Amino acid sequence: MTLIAVLGNGRVGSGLSAGLTRAGHHVTVADRSPGAAADAARAAQVIINATPGAGSLERLVALRDELAGKILVDVSNATSDGPDGLPADLLHPGSSLGEKLQQALPDTRVVKTLNTMLYTVMTAPAALTQPPTAFLSGQDEEAKRTVHRLLEDLGWQPEWIMDLGGIETARATEAAVLFVPHVIRSSGFTPFAVSIAR
Repeated sequence: MTLIAVLGNGRVGSGLSAGLTRAGHHVTVADRSPGAAADAARAAQVIINATPGAGSLERLVALRDELAGKILVDVSNATSDGPDGLPADLLHPGSSLGEKLQQALPDTRVVKTLNTMLYTVMTAPAALTQPPTAFLSGQDEEAKRTVHRLLEDLGWQPEWIMDLGGIETARATEAAVLFVPHVIRSSGFTPFAVSIAR
Protein backbone atom coordinates (compact mmCIF):
# COMPACT_ATOMS: atom_id res chain seq x y z
CA MET A 1 0.00 0.00 0.00
CA THR A 2 1.25 3.44 -0.96
CA LEU A 3 0.21 6.69 0.71
CA ILE A 4 -0.96 8.88 -2.17
CA ALA A 5 -2.22 12.46 -2.26
CA VAL A 6 -4.21 13.58 -5.29
CA LEU A 7 -4.18 17.33 -5.84
CA GLY A 8 -7.31 18.20 -7.79
CA ASN A 9 -10.78 16.73 -7.41
CA GLY A 10 -12.12 17.21 -10.93
CA ARG A 11 -12.76 14.39 -13.40
CA VAL A 12 -9.06 13.45 -13.62
CA GLY A 13 -8.32 13.59 -9.90
CA SER A 14 -11.54 11.85 -8.90
CA GLY A 15 -10.99 9.06 -11.41
CA LEU A 16 -7.41 8.43 -10.34
CA SER A 17 -8.36 8.54 -6.66
CA ALA A 18 -11.11 5.97 -7.16
CA GLY A 19 -8.90 3.68 -9.26
CA LEU A 20 -5.98 3.75 -6.85
CA THR A 21 -8.26 3.24 -3.85
CA ARG A 22 -9.76 0.16 -5.53
CA ALA A 23 -6.21 -1.12 -6.01
CA GLY A 24 -5.64 -1.00 -2.25
CA HIS A 25 -3.74 2.26 -1.82
CA HIS A 26 -4.49 4.87 0.83
CA VAL A 27 -5.54 7.94 -1.13
CA THR A 28 -6.26 11.45 0.11
CA VAL A 29 -7.83 14.00 -2.23
CA ALA A 30 -7.00 17.63 -1.51
CA ASP A 31 -9.89 19.99 -2.10
CA ARG A 32 -9.58 23.76 -2.48
CA SER A 33 -9.83 24.57 1.23
CA PRO A 34 -6.88 26.51 2.68
CA GLY A 35 -4.00 24.24 3.65
CA ALA A 36 -5.61 21.07 2.25
CA ALA A 37 -2.97 20.54 -0.46
CA ALA A 38 -0.11 21.08 1.99
CA ASP A 39 -1.58 18.73 4.57
CA ALA A 40 -2.21 16.02 1.97
CA ALA A 41 1.25 16.34 0.41
CA ARG A 42 3.00 16.31 3.77
CA ALA A 43 1.46 12.97 4.71
CA ALA A 44 1.94 11.22 1.35
CA GLN A 45 4.72 9.28 -0.34
CA VAL A 46 3.45 9.98 -3.84
CA ILE A 47 1.64 13.16 -4.91
CA ILE A 48 -0.38 13.28 -8.12
CA ASN A 49 -0.83 16.65 -9.78
CA ALA A 50 -4.29 16.59 -11.33
CA THR A 51 -4.79 20.35 -11.15
CA PRO A 52 -5.34 22.43 -14.31
CA GLY A 53 -1.96 22.68 -16.02
CA ALA A 54 -2.08 26.43 -16.58
CA GLY A 55 -1.80 27.06 -12.82
CA SER A 56 0.07 23.93 -11.73
CA LEU A 57 3.55 25.42 -11.57
CA GLU A 58 2.54 28.20 -9.21
CA ARG A 59 0.45 25.89 -7.03
CA LEU A 60 3.17 23.27 -6.68
CA VAL A 61 6.06 25.65 -6.11
CA ALA A 62 4.10 26.92 -3.10
CA LEU A 63 4.36 23.34 -1.73
CA ARG A 64 8.13 23.10 -2.15
CA ASP A 65 8.79 22.05 1.45
CA GLU A 66 5.97 19.48 1.55
CA LEU A 67 7.10 17.97 -1.79
CA ALA A 68 10.78 17.65 -0.89
CA GLY A 69 11.94 14.04 -1.14
CA LYS A 70 8.60 12.92 -2.56
CA ILE A 71 7.54 11.56 -5.96
CA LEU A 72 5.40 14.02 -7.90
CA VAL A 73 3.37 12.40 -10.68
CA ASP A 74 2.35 15.10 -13.14
CA VAL A 75 -0.56 14.19 -15.42
CA SER A 76 -1.39 17.75 -16.50
CA ASN A 77 -0.85 19.63 -19.74
CA ALA A 78 -0.16 23.37 -19.56
CA THR A 79 -2.16 24.98 -22.34
CA SER A 80 -4.14 28.04 -23.17
CA ASP A 81 -7.74 27.35 -24.13
CA GLY A 82 -9.41 28.25 -27.37
CA PRO A 83 -12.87 29.86 -27.62
CA ASP A 84 -14.48 26.41 -27.41
CA GLY A 85 -12.66 25.62 -24.17
CA LEU A 86 -10.39 23.03 -25.79
CA PRO A 87 -6.56 23.22 -25.68
CA ALA A 88 -5.19 25.74 -28.17
CA ASP A 89 -1.49 26.41 -27.51
CA LEU A 90 1.27 25.13 -25.23
CA LEU A 91 2.23 27.48 -22.40
CA HIS A 92 5.85 26.28 -22.35
CA PRO A 93 6.94 25.92 -26.00
CA GLY A 94 10.49 24.61 -26.23
CA SER A 95 10.08 23.15 -22.75
CA SER A 96 7.28 21.47 -20.80
CA LEU A 97 5.38 21.69 -17.55
CA GLY A 98 7.22 18.57 -16.40
CA GLU A 99 10.60 20.21 -16.97
CA LYS A 100 9.51 23.46 -15.33
CA LEU A 101 8.34 21.56 -12.27
CA GLN A 102 11.60 19.61 -11.97
CA GLN A 103 13.64 22.80 -12.31
CA ALA A 104 11.56 24.61 -9.70
CA LEU A 105 11.44 21.61 -7.33
CA PRO A 106 14.96 20.12 -7.44
CA ASP A 107 14.38 18.09 -4.26
CA THR A 108 11.28 16.43 -5.72
CA ARG A 109 11.30 13.49 -8.13
CA VAL A 110 8.98 14.47 -10.98
CA VAL A 111 7.51 11.81 -13.27
CA LYS A 112 5.33 12.77 -16.22
CA THR A 113 2.71 10.25 -17.37
CA LEU A 114 -0.93 9.69 -18.44
CA ASN A 115 -1.14 13.03 -20.28
CA THR A 116 -1.67 11.64 -23.79
CA MET A 117 -5.21 10.28 -23.46
CA LEU A 118 -8.77 11.17 -22.57
CA TYR A 119 -9.11 11.07 -18.79
CA THR A 120 -11.33 7.96 -18.79
CA VAL A 121 -8.51 5.87 -20.29
CA MET A 122 -6.20 6.60 -17.34
CA THR A 123 -8.04 4.09 -15.19
CA ALA A 124 -9.57 1.86 -17.88
CA PRO A 125 -6.93 1.31 -20.57
CA ALA A 126 -8.29 -2.11 -21.51
CA ALA A 127 -11.60 -0.53 -22.56
CA LEU A 128 -10.07 0.65 -25.85
CA THR A 129 -10.21 -1.54 -28.96
CA GLN A 130 -6.40 -1.59 -29.17
CA PRO A 131 -3.74 -1.22 -26.46
CA PRO A 132 -2.87 2.38 -25.59
CA THR A 133 0.57 3.55 -24.48
CA ALA A 134 1.39 5.25 -21.18
CA PHE A 135 4.67 7.16 -21.38
CA LEU A 136 7.04 7.83 -18.48
CA SER A 137 9.41 10.80 -18.38
CA GLY A 138 11.63 11.55 -15.39
CA GLN A 139 15.17 11.81 -14.06
CA ASP A 140 14.86 9.32 -11.19
CA GLU A 141 14.77 5.63 -12.12
CA GLU A 142 13.40 4.47 -8.77
CA ALA A 143 10.58 7.01 -8.98
CA LYS A 144 9.69 5.79 -12.47
CA ARG A 145 9.63 2.18 -11.24
CA THR A 146 7.21 3.21 -8.48
CA VAL A 147 4.95 4.99 -10.98
CA HIS A 148 5.19 1.99 -13.31
CA ARG A 149 3.79 -0.22 -10.52
CA LEU A 150 0.99 2.26 -9.84
CA LEU A 151 0.06 2.22 -13.53
CA GLU A 152 -0.11 -1.56 -13.43
CA ASP A 153 -2.44 -1.25 -10.44
CA LEU A 154 -4.69 0.93 -12.63
CA GLY A 155 -4.90 -1.80 -15.27
CA TRP A 156 -1.96 -0.94 -17.51
CA GLN A 157 -0.16 -3.99 -18.85
CA PRO A 158 3.66 -3.72 -18.55
CA GLU A 159 4.06 -3.86 -22.33
CA TRP A 160 1.77 -0.83 -22.66
CA ILE A 161 4.10 1.35 -20.56
CA MET A 162 7.05 3.04 -22.27
CA ASP A 163 9.91 4.79 -20.46
CA LEU A 164 11.03 7.62 -22.73
CA GLY A 165 13.96 8.72 -20.56
CA GLY A 166 14.63 12.00 -18.76
CA ILE A 167 12.12 14.70 -17.90
CA GLU A 168 13.08 16.58 -21.08
CA THR A 169 11.10 13.96 -23.03
CA ALA A 170 7.93 15.33 -21.45
CA ARG A 171 7.92 18.11 -24.02
CA ALA A 172 7.13 15.50 -26.69
CA THR A 173 4.21 13.94 -24.83
CA GLU A 174 2.86 17.32 -23.74
CA ALA A 175 2.87 18.44 -27.38
CA ALA A 176 0.51 15.56 -28.14
CA VAL A 177 -2.25 17.58 -26.46
CA LEU A 178 -2.41 19.63 -29.66
CA PHE A 179 -4.10 16.64 -31.30
CA VAL A 180 -6.88 16.65 -28.73
CA PRO A 181 -9.17 19.45 -29.96
CA HIS A 182 -9.09 18.09 -33.50
CA VAL A 183 -9.82 14.53 -32.36
CA ILE A 184 -12.70 15.70 -30.16
CA ARG A 185 -14.20 17.85 -32.90
CA SER A 186 -13.95 14.88 -35.26
CA SER A 187 -15.29 12.10 -33.04
CA GLY A 188 -16.54 13.68 -29.81
CA PHE A 189 -15.52 12.61 -26.32
CA THR A 190 -15.11 8.96 -27.27
CA PRO A 191 -12.23 7.51 -25.19
CA PHE A 192 -8.91 7.68 -27.04
CA ALA A 193 -5.18 7.61 -26.35
CA VAL A 194 -1.88 7.87 -28.17
CA SER A 195 -0.66 4.38 -29.00
CA ILE A 196 2.69 3.17 -30.31
CA ALA A 197 1.94 0.38 -32.78
CA ARG A 198 4.65 -2.21 -33.43
